[in-house]
Amino acid sequence: MSGQPSRIERRLAAILAADVAGYSRLMGLDEAGTVRVLREYRAAADPLVGKHGGRIVKTTGDGLLIEFPSVVDAVDCAVAVQALMAERNADVAQDLRMLFRVGVNLGDVVIDGDDILGDGVNVAARLEGIAEPGGICISASAYEQVRGKVDIEFADWGERTLKNIARPVRVYGVVAGRAEPRAGASLPALTDKPSIAVLPFQNMSGDPEQDYFADGMVEGIITALSRAKWFYVVARNSSFIYKGKAVDIKQVGRDLGVRYVLEGSVRKAGNRVRSTGQLIEAATQHHVWADRFEGSIEDVFALQDSVTESVVGAIEPSLRHAEIVRGRSKPTENLDAYDCYLRAVAALYLLTPEAFERGEADLKRAIALDPLRGGQGALRLCLHHPACARAGAAG
Repeated sequence: MSGQPSRIERRLAAILAADVAGYSRLMGLDEAGTVRVLREYRAAADPLVGKHGGRIVKTTGDGLLIEFPSVVDAVDCAVAVQALMAERNADVAQDLRMLFRVGVNLGDVVIDGDDILGDGVNVAARLEGIAEPGGICISASAYEQVRGKVDIEFADWGERTLKNIARPVRVYGVVAGRAEPRAGASLPALTDKPSIAVLPFQNMSGDPEQDYFADGMVEGIITALSRAKWFYVVARNSSFIYKGKAVDIKQVGRDLGVRYVLEGSVRKAGNRVRSTGQLIEAATQHHVWADRFEGSIEDVFALQDSVTESVVGAIEPSLRHAEIVRGRSKPTENLDAYDCYLRAVAALYLLTPEAFERGEADLKRAIALDPLRGGQGALRLCLHHPACARAGAAG
């Protein structure tokens, strides 16, 4: 009948959204080279999309939206693409690698010519935003369709509140190093190494001449943090592109491809200097740690060293603690292995030779029952437990 609105066409689809972690940083370093490499990577990945039955809906800058008739095909394609990207990045310096983040959702979409719209697309895009660089996140609706149908292990990340999405979405992530694409090519371990960017400290003195002091302090912190091999620190040239700018921590995390951001300030008054620092988890904007440091300006270099050592000494344990808490959010599927791990923790706190033997035996049982998480638990215990630290010091 005339005057009635035309019917909106819809269909159920598997949607894959992808973008490049730290794309703005890469463009700042080498604009022409980044555009060229991105074009080459996409040309290499396009045949995989067709092979898995996908249709590229659109590309926007470093972003990509693909529609699949099957969730299994969408996830298989995501794994195959990440394997290909890891292979191409193998010989590239770590801070120059082009790492893709991928989100997959199953949802109802609105058809608009060749384009697709709606919450189904938006959820996929938000999932891509919280994925690790080189990683894959999928929604619960997608997980229900692929569970038991793909040779991939997923970790339950729990319900997440996604930007501009009305209801929380349960999220699953591909477990690092536990995915095999059906095409037969193995997927190198996805990075699970915590990463941090140290932003330029804000000079609160009102004297531009004091910028050197704040910059020198940040340089010292970056250098000291870089000596720790268990997490990755973004180079000074990359983090200093934010100098003098108001920043969105979540966007910094996306641009630089990091999990944590350290920001701070320096204020000079008379012969005293006060410095503050705070460590923030980029994706959630949760404050992991914050502190304040004061000292005399009489020996500026000694003060820089003192503040640097204090900040590094404070945030490294905080990073370790944050990683432990983050690990706890991915529950162990083998409760017997977890029980063995807890028994080992309790035994090692007794600090006796007999207890050490029991603890070692329990850790070995945990690893035998669940090699991945049992091994991770043993590693965490060695890194953080005072008993293990004392045993290591004693040789």
